[in-house]
Amino acid sequence: MTTAEITMQDRPAEGRITDDAVAEARKMIGMQLRPEGPYLQDATPDTLRNWCNGIGDLNPLYRDLEHGRLSRHGMQLAHPMFPMAFGWIGRTRWGLSGVHGFYAGNDWELFRHIRPGDRVNAIERVVGVEEKESKFSGRLVMQYVEASYFNQRGELLARGLGWCTRHERKAARDAGKYKDIVPYEYTPEEFERLDDAILNEEKNIRGNLVRYFEDVQVGEELPPIVRGPLSLMDTMGFLVGCGRGHTHGVVLKNAVKHPGHFFRNPEAGGGIEYTGIGHHRDSVAKEVGVPGTYDYGPQRSAWMCSLVTNWMGDAAFLKRVRSEMRRFNTMGDSTWCKGKVTRKYVKDGHALVDIEIWGENQRGELTTPGMATVALPSRDVNNKVFLDGAGLDLDLPLVR
Repeated sequence: MTTAEITMQDRPAEGRITDDAVAEARKMIGMQLRPEGPYLQDATPDTLRNWCNGIGDLNPLYRDLEHGRLSRHGMQLAHPMFPMAFGWIGRTRWGLSGVHGFYAGNDWELFRHIRPGDRVNAIERVVGVEEKESKFSGRLVMQYVEASYFNQRGELLARGLGWCTRHERKAARDAGKYKDIVPYEYTPEEFERLDDAILNEEKNIRGNLVRYFEDVQVGEELPPIVRGPLSLMDTMGFLVGCGRGHTHGVVLKNAVKHPGHFFRNPEAGGGIEYTGIGHHRDSVAKEVGVPGTYDYGPQRSAWMCSLVTNWMGDAAFLKRVRSEMRRFNTMGDSTWCKGKVTRKYVKDGHALVDIEIWGENQRGELTTPGMATVALPSRDVNNKVFLDGAGLDLDLPLVR
């Protein structure tokens, strides 16, 4: 390998969204992508607990062997978003070279629990490309992928739709949509409210107390949870929970293969960094029009999931969860995750409730709209008894 082969820019590439680039991306629809990673592929008590540490989840069903052993499942289970430790579905990694991407959301349909001893694999394919206009950067492209996750027996665990938005870096800087945002200054009373909510979250984890379908009312609100104020400990902890940690020669080899995704950062003395380092460096975040370092979308999605799993209890099954990243969550921001039951119904013998979920920051701004569907035990003997969602298909459209 020659020096010329590893020469790269000292700042992220400034790619353009052109008609030809969009056409080339559309040609990839239907193609299967090489797995990202995989990172954490084997489910063990340690990897399942470490994932929970990375998202701040305290539910004992997902982190305590003894609680799991005494539950109806007979063992510890994985948090429903653990498949994202294999790879972040919807992450920017195909087409539109040099055009910055932001993780924008995901929509999961879940079928089976992941248990210690399972080995996770995934088939990921491109399913859509759309053009839109944005106040943030003008012309943008949305890219959609679908990932199907299987265990070592070939059983379908989950199917997720993930999407990202692609923006020209210069256009996002010039638009300056977020230029007037400044770090939030909390009052002592606000810190006290945050601390109380975080330290008392465990009191609202339903656990082995069965929540029956008949006892739930439309309009019922879920006990909120909060994550924040966001710090470097939170974002770095999420990477640890995901098993992500490429360094040194591993990074350099990837940069040689994909030079458009890496650059020699003068702030690191010319060390090679990924263009997504804006999650940890203010200067790189500002290069793409973001006011400062910001959270990881998959981490925020997992917070929204924990809101629901805390409420529903061990006997229920989270069948669907969707979350959209509508606003940046920058360092110092807090995300209050909230929810409300909007519908009760029976499908194929399963008693289901739909829940509107959303995240809002300390300023009261909506950052993360979404929804969830939960299968609950029912006192009606005509409804099915279940341990998971393998016997139920929600018949969701491919891109939604």
